Amino acid sequence: MASTNLFLIIMTLIMFTIRTCNSAFPSAILVFGDSTVDTGNNNYIKTLFKGNFYPYGEDFPGKIPTGRFSNGKLVPDFVASLLGIKETVPPFLDPTLSNDELLTGVSFASAGSGFDELTTAASKVILVSKQIELFKAYIVRLKGIVGEEKAKRIISESLVIVSAGTNDLVFNFYDLPTRKFQFTISEYQDFLLAKLQSFVKEVYDLGCRTIVVAGLPPIGCLPLQMTVRYVDPFKRKCVEDQNSDAQAYNHKLQKLLNQMKALLPRSTIVYANIYEALIDLIQHPQKYGFVETKRGCCGTGLFEAAFLCNPTTPTCAKHSQFVFWDSIHPTQSTYQYLAENLGLEAFPNKLLHNHSNLF
Repeated sequence: MASTNLFLIIMTLIMFTIRTCNSAFPSAILVFGDSTVDTGNNNYIKTLFKGNFYPYGEDFPGKIPTGRFSNGKLVPDFVASLLGIKETVPPFLDPTLSNDELLTGVSFASAGSGFDELTTAASKVILVSKQIELFKAYIVRLKGIVGEEKAKRIISESLVIVSAGTNDLVFNFYDLPTRKFQFTISEYQDFLLAKLQSFVKEVYDLGCRTIVVAGLPPIGCLPLQMTVRYVDPFKRKCVEDQNSDAQAYNHKLQKLLNQMKALLPRSTIVYANIYEALIDLIQHPQKYGFVETKRGCCGTGLFEAAFLCNPTTPTCAKHSQFVFWDSIHPTQSTYQYLAENLGLEAFPNKLLHNHSNLF
């Protein structure tokens, strides 16, 4: 971990000298999206897309399977910790949430979700656009705790994280090619981005001003996608056309977010380049202390995920050496690495303050 700390110090110093964040440091974090940021909302809805059983949560504090699709914490948890907000971000649907937890932010995300209505049609999870309704309910509760003016200030100063889109392409274009009958890949990207644009505008209209939108990861490097494409388990490699599609989408997303930032007064809209961070880790794992990049830690690592990764499924011996926990979702170690990159992009000066004790 020493090399990780050195990396953080160097990068925060560099970025601190070349840019200053336009927004106040957030005191709350609000999260929308899919399983990469769902901290347990699916525990409270009727769906098979749940992660509230072992071996999920094996490395979470207290070894609790919280509903996070990983062996431990997710990106929102690490970002909240890096920014000094709190150690973990709870799911909004948790009926035991305290007022203090609500004041410092929650996740509205739902594993298996996406921007396309077809993505959630069978799973019955919460579509990204429907997560706005949860956010509106959150605002009502927040006003009841601190009053309208303070609630508005908390929301305007919150950090919003949006992470979705992978399920749309995997479910509707690659593995179950329903949308291929209607769209070319470029047209489907535009279809998704139009929905994302509407979503970000709605979040802005509800008072949010600092919004981080994650791009797509290298989808073709997910263990499941390699398994689907290559029958021989010994000849699996990243699916390059799917990676190229993700890069094309990300290029369009980056351009769109820059346009939106120019049109939305006093907004800070940040593109999180998840693709480059993750592909570098996959291509050069030794640099970051990883060993296995082509299969998950759970079971064979070729196809196990959700209910196929369960208490009867054996796991690898050294969790931190695996990039992926199951055939779709990263390990806690990978999420920590991605969170540090995201934090550096969004709030370099805040991270410099938090890590000043390392000098």
